[in-house]
This record gives sequence, structure tokens and C-alpha cells, in this order.
Amino acid sequence: MRIVLDTNILVRSHAKARGPARELLQLIIGSPRHTLLLSPFLLQELERVFSYERVWASSKLTDEEIAEYLGYLTAKEVSEIVFPAADVLCTLNRHFYSPTVRDYCRERGVLVASDVEVLGMVRG
Repeated sequence: MRIVLDTNILVRSHAKARGPARELLQLIIGSPRHTLLLSPFLLQELERVFSYERVWASSKLTDEEIAEYLGYLTAKEVSEIVFPAADVLCTLNRHFYSPTVRDYCRERGVLVASDVEVLGMVRG
């Protein structure tokens, strides 16, 4: 599967993180069957979100650790930087779960799912 993890999921999957988002990122990266898709916009948004005080308070990442994480995500063996759609949009943003948005995505072959749902699919 070609999978996009939204900013919220990527924030929760940095190297110091624990939980389903981190496990999902590691399973995607470690599998030849799955590809993590990123876009320049998503990476810029991720960098901006890490600067939010509430995000910093929960992650406790230094500027160097954030830069290292962003560098890790953009490494050729970790992700593919693209502009087209993916098979799965992994997000917790509620507006993606409205029937209108889900139908729109489904018509284009994109599944909208949470990190826990995608983790179940990637595991087996």
C-alpha cells in the first residue's frame, strides 16, 4: 500500500514516541509491501507543528532532534516524496470522516483510516 500519514500521526511517531503511530511508521518503513508517501507541503506543515508550544511540551524534542527526524523521513529508503494520491490517508482529523469526504476519497480509491486501523492492516 502507498500510505500518507497526516501531520498529527507523524508528530506522534517521532523517535522518542511510543504507541500505535510510532509502530505504524516503523512497520511501513520496514516493509517492502508498503511505501510512506510525503509531500513538500506535509513536511513544511510538520516542521511548523513541531514549533507549537503544546506539541513541544508533549514531545520535548530539541530543534536538532526535529531536524534529524525530518531528515530521516525524507531519506530515499524511508519515503517517497510525491504529489499524487495514495491508497490510504491515515488521519485522526474528524473532518476526513464526514460521509461527504469519505465518499469523495472512496470514489478515488483512497481509504481514510486511523493509525490503529492502518496498523491492523499493515500488521497482517
